[in-house]
Amino acid sequence: MARKKKSDGGGGGGAPAWMSTYGDMVTLLLCFFVLLYSFSTIDAKKFEAISVSLQNAFNIQPGGPSQTNSASIKDGALGEGPGDAPRPTDSTQTFNSNSVLALVQNSLKDEDLGDEITIAVNERGVVISLSEQLLFGEGTAKLQPESLRILYKIGSVLNSLPHQISVEGHTDSGVPLRSIYIDNWGLSSARASRVTAYLNESIKIPQDRLKAVGLGASSPLVPNNSEENMRLNRRVDIVILSQHSVR
Repeated sequence: MARKKKSDGGGGGGAPAWMSTYGDMVTLLLCFFVLLYSFSTIDAKKFEAISVSLQNAFNIQPGGPSQTNSASIKDGALGEGPGDAPRPTDSTQTFNSNSVLALVQNSLKDEDLGDEITIAVNERGVVISLSEQLLFGEGTAKLQPESLRILYKIGSVLNSLPHQISVEGHTDSGVPLRSIYIDNWGLSSARASRVTAYLNESIKIPQDRLKAVGLGASSPLVPNNSEENMRLNRRVDIVILSQHSVR
């Protein structure tokens, strides 16, 4: 009986099957670590730009989320929330016309001024109108002594607020009599400047919050067709401007 020929056990000349699997695994690991390395080398400037963009999109300020300031009244003064600056000067500060109106009215509650002063709210802000009779002599831009107390009380309120202030002089349509000013433009400008100077020098309201404007007879409250109406038109307006007003 013939014997079976024994196999020489060579099994061919290729690598064992497990070597292929091992090689694939090593290749995948190499790709994985290369990918990780690419993530770790992000451009710093691009990363910062992306960060700023996200902060702006979500309204996040450096150091934490942004906070919205809301005006509040306490002990007769306009204050801010805890941790806020006591007197912000940001022109975007929330303007609460009713609160400002109440502050001014409260400061003058002990004064019996009749129609010598009026306080109103319009689209520009809060307007405090002071009559010529209260502030000046006829045809002059010199403040009368009795007007200084009123201006001091008003100025103290203005100094506690962050808003811009426009001081505007007005006259009637008549030619100035017994005056060093040859026309109403000069007279109204001098009067506005004198009140503005008092608010700056005596009350210490910063100059960059103030402006003086002489409007002559260009903006009357009522037609200049009677002595009474002309008297009403001779005035100085102190306007506490809202953030939407044009300076």
